[in-house]
Amino acid sequence: MTAAEYDAFRAALKRGIMARLDCGQDFSDEQVRRIIDETLRSEGSGRLEIADRRRLGRELFDSIRGMDMLQPLLADPGVTEIMVNGPDRIFIEKDGRLSRWNRHFESAERLADLIQQIAAGCNRVVNEASPILDARLADGSRVNIVLAPVALNGPILTIRRFPAEGMTLDRLVALGSLNGECRAFLELLVRCRYNIFISGGTGSGKTTFLNALSQAIPPEERIITIEDSAELQLRYAQNLVSLETRNANIEGCVPVTIRDLIRSSLRMRPDRIIVGEVRGAEICELLTAYNSGHAGSMSTGHGNSASDMLLRMETMLLMGMDVPLSAIQRQIASGIDILVHLGRLRDKTRKVLEIAEILGYDSGHGIRTSTLYAFEEDSQSTRERVSGSLVRKGELSHVEKLEAAGFGRQYADGL
Repeated sequence: MTAAEYDAFRAALKRGIMARLDCGQDFSDEQVRRIIDETLRSEGSGRLEIADRRRLGRELFDSIRGMDMLQPLLADPGVTEIMVNGPDRIFIEKDGRLSRWNRHFESAERLADLIQQIAAGCNRVVNEASPILDARLADGSRVNIVLAPVALNGPILTIRRFPAEGMTLDRLVALGSLNGECRAFLELLVRCRYNIFISGGTGSGKTTFLNALSQAIPPEERIITIEDSAELQLRYAQNLVSLETRNANIEGCVPVTIRDLIRSSLRMRPDRIIVGEVRGAEICELLTAYNSGHAGSMSTGHGNSASDMLLRMETMLLMGMDVPLSAIQRQIASGIDILVHLGRLRDKTRKVLEIAEILGYDSGHGIRTSTLYAFEEDSQSTRERVSGSLVRKGELSHVEKLEAAGFGRQYADGL
């Protein structure tokens, strides 16, 4: 049986199975599997080998009750990103490498059905009137959907997956993303309630790093997380509130933005506020939280470097505040203590590239920073593989929070 004959046979079997299921009765997964097995025994006997029948059974079940032909990718722990550019162009990122997958959807209609299935499962709506959707799957994977007329080359489905067990600082050290000295340093800063902002480009691992870093927060503290699509996995936290934005829809639901959630979180008696990502004027409320007694809060944003992130913050604040630039720079300098910049290098590895301290505001130079650690390549680096380490470049200047946490001046001077 050729590939085309196999696809046609599978489509015919599926039509028959769907006709049996379409009788107004709710079927359990086990009942669906039983119907698939009965159909394969009657229709597939003599046409397929036993191994092919088993494979076809799995494909039919995934098509009816799972994520169709994407289900094997979702079951593969090595796959971190699934990019569907229309029904016949699927790319995946596996073990840091991007490649084209050798399978495709049986039709554009089936891809459209899967997209509607995902949206319905998230209690969201996506259609031509509202063609963009950010959501998450039951396993915590992040989903972005873009439909026509915005997407010109077919429905676009992007799934970002995260480790099921969650990332830890120890695992980041094992992966080479940072070294043991920086791990201990950052963990101490979190415990001592420094406000930390994580920057990096797309796919640099900002959310993963934020998730790992937040696990250094004492478990008894009240933590409020605010995200567009909930991704953080703070399983250790005992007093956790997770908030997620909501888009407006055709049913009249009022949108709930990150700005709304940050304002509301200030009335929830938080010890720390963690904002998954800031992209615009909501940084006004974030810095207000940083400057109003909620020390130890964290967030992420897109930037090409630590200094570039500061410039982007200024731009975002100018979008939401009608105040002089100098006042904006003062607010940033007083609100954020530490900037951690991540990058994805030419060999596709993700590493901490810089840890910088914000020293304060200077009327002549704006926001002053000091690089504490910077990644430097060594002689073993090649074009295909990056080798290097984080090198200490400076000393921590603001040690007041360390002293307030009981570590003492002598310990602080050692940093």
